[in-house]
Order: sequence, then C-alpha cells, then structure tokens
Amino acid sequence: MYAAVRRYEGVTDSTEVARLVSEGFVPLMRQVSGFVAYYWIDAGDGVMVSTSVFQNQAGADESNARAVDFVRETLASLLPNPPRITAGEVVASA
Repeated sequence: MYAAVRRYEGVTDSTEVARLVSEGFVPLMRQVSGFVAYYWIDAGDGVMVSTSVFQNQAGADESNARAVDFVRETLASLLPNPPRITAGEVVASA
C-alpha cells in the first residue's frame, strides 16, 4: 500500500473546506484506481490534513495530482498556502 499526506496551513474557513472536500473531492478519490481510504482532518488553528491510502504508488500519485487541481479550481481562496506533501510506501499498519 501507498499513502499520501497533505498538510494545509492558513485555512480560512475549515467548516466550508470540510463541506467542499466531502461533497466534491471524496467522490474523486473513490474513482482513483487502487483506492483504499481517504481522511480529511481538522487539526485546529487553521491546519487541515488529508491522508489518502491506495493499493499502489500510481494511485497515491494520482491523488496528489487531483488534489492540486481540486484546490486550484475549488478551494484556492480557502487554502491560500500550498500543502506540504509526504508520500510513500506503507510499511506497517493495523
């Protein structure tokens, strides 16, 4: 399995971002080949984190590409800073 974690700082309206992600981005993630799971986390203080899990690296890479497009097209005013992205192979899980 592979995972991609994206950390967004400076979020201007976490409630609205959560709504838009749930309604618009989650369905996009489910369409990516190898999809396992997706989580959107409100860490407080203007920080939100997404975690995408896929069966293969291609799916994790595609999730990052789709995230870039979705943020640019839908969330740019709410997520003013580019995310810090960490991605790689899942080497342990429970």
